[in-house]
Amino acid sequence: MKKIYSKLAGVAAVLACVASGPALAQASAYPSKPVRLVVGYAPGGTTDISARMIADVLGKEFGQTFVVENKPGANSNIGAEAVARSAADGYTLFVGSISTAINQSLYSKMSYDALKDLDAVALLNVVPNILAVNASVPVKTVQEYIDYAKKNPGKLTCASPGNGSSAHLGCELFKMKTGIDILHVPYRGSGPAVADLLGGQVDSIFDNLPPLLPHVRAGKLTGLAVTTGSRVPFAPEIPTIAESGVEGFDVAAWFGLFAPAGTPPEIVQKVNAAINKALTSDPALAASYQTNGFLMPPPPNTPQAFKAFMESETRKWGEVVKATNLQIN
Repeated sequence: MKKIYSKLAGVAAVLACVASGPALAQASAYPSKPVRLVVGYAPGGTTDISARMIADVLGKEFGQTFVVENKPGANSNIGAEAVARSAADGYTLFVGSISTAINQSLYSKMSYDALKDLDAVALLNVVPNILAVNASVPVKTVQEYIDYAKKNPGKLTCASPGNGSSAHLGCELFKMKTGIDILHVPYRGSGPAVADLLGGQVDSIFDNLPPLLPHVRAGKLTGLAVTTGSRVPFAPEIPTIAESGVEGFDVAAWFGLFAPAGTPPEIVQKVNAAINKALTSDPALAASYQTNGFLMPPPPNTPQAFKAFMESETRKWGEVVKATNLQIN
């Protein structure tokens, strides 16, 4: 009996080597052609900025072209589904965000499951949001914003990159906590939303800090408060919503890289290692992160850790969506 087990073990080992051989060869040669990084929003927003930064880093690391492709619509679901249905060979990746987790409960009819149809590769950054208003709106503080909304119910508008984005849920959470009536106006990405905010077509936004901070510092927008629980190191002059009187308000966005489910683990690990190498040792990337208001992801930034984080975020925002009755059919 022992001899039989020994022979079976030997056969199993040989078969494992044979099976893993092509995968290891594929991983060692990766990437041998251009790689697409799909973004589910229009150009100009934080997801797009994150994608272009990491595309540049990966291109230099691998000596291959990484192309950013924008597929906006349905709060990034169109882009995510396109990647989920792509070949699991590492040549089509998805630059997702907190919306990727939110969408799982926000939409009653989903054509893909982010937890099952996408493999987590790496967290790219964490980004604070900011409540900003057009400079023509007669408010300078969060309390003045609340007071103005109460005196003018339904008059103030709040833009977002799309239904279910962290900007949208931040707005809804703010409404819940303050009891004010403001109108949510969804767009197909941060770029169009910010353009209309600057033009005065909408009054305010709860969006990612990076694309808004230059406009705040230029005086085109008024930055009332950041949405995180503590002040942001690169913009310490801006208070938090919590310290401005809305207790317990703490919302932050995040951005990460995903691959189609079933992508060879060796390729996932190879891309993850390249990203972490750049995050920890590329001074140009660190400077860009600081300039754009990105915070480094917390360690350990492994595929496994990112997967667990994604699962946690999906559960957390699912509870928020349920409590606010925001489901989209």
